Amino acid sequence: MTMARGTVRGLVPAVLAAVTLAGCSSSSGAGDGSPGAPAVSSATAKASAEAGAEKTGADKAGADEAGADQAGAGATKAAEKGGRVGGAGSACDLPVSFDIAAHWKPRGASMDLGSELDPELAEELADLAEQGTVKVVCEIDAKPAGNIGFLRVWQGEASEDDPRAVLQAFVADDPNAVKAAYTQVTAGALAAAEVGYTSHSELLDEPKKERAFAVATPDGPVVVHLGGMDSEEHMAMLPAFELAKRTLKLG
Repeated sequence: MTMARGTVRGLVPAVLAAVTLAGCSSSSGAGDGSPGAPAVSSATAKASAEAGAEKTGADKAGADEAGADQAGAGATKAAEKGGRVGGAGSACDLPVSFDIAAHWKPRGASMDLGSELDPELAEELADLAEQGTVKVVCEIDAKPAGNIGFLRVWQGEASEDDPRAVLQAFVADDPNAVKAAYTQVTAGALAAAEVGYTSHSELLDEPKKERAFAVATPDGPVVVHLGGMDSEEHMAMLPAFELAKRTLKLG
């Protein structure tokens, strides 16, 4: 991931928000071989145990948060169907089809920005259309329904990667993604993987929730992702995400 790509993502939050995260550092010392050395070794072992406990607690917290989100999704009112996308004659040519929420507007995603745009900027913007092993192929806009956000559909080349591996690559390519929790689910009748995670909104300077699911198709993996301007918008749009997952079919 280059700095240029992260910078462009931050400047275009409606496409994908991203900033460069600072890494964490740690230091350690060693005994000097004196009689006091066993005490240093014991302290080191204790510190390692505490670090492991902290990591386990952090992992559990991420899983608990994802579980709470899913429980909340189950209690959310189902979205009203407004049409279907992905089939013959629809706005997006996809290897899957699914129902979309009322008033949401689909359109095929394109990064054909014309020849007059600065070539370097055009390349960086085109880079936004790819994440992990998939490229964005369809956007379903929530604004006509009164929300700020999109369902985005991403597709990759045919491969042997399973849905979870595709999602892991997708999340790993977002430098802002933290607290990712993966689950095995079904999308329609298809085996699928789902991830809930937190990213950082540069626009609002606050964390926000994101969610995606992935399925394998003969034409390549498909990822359906829900973001949103902030976590409140995300939760308001979650029924549309659940509708897509529940009604998804091949072809």
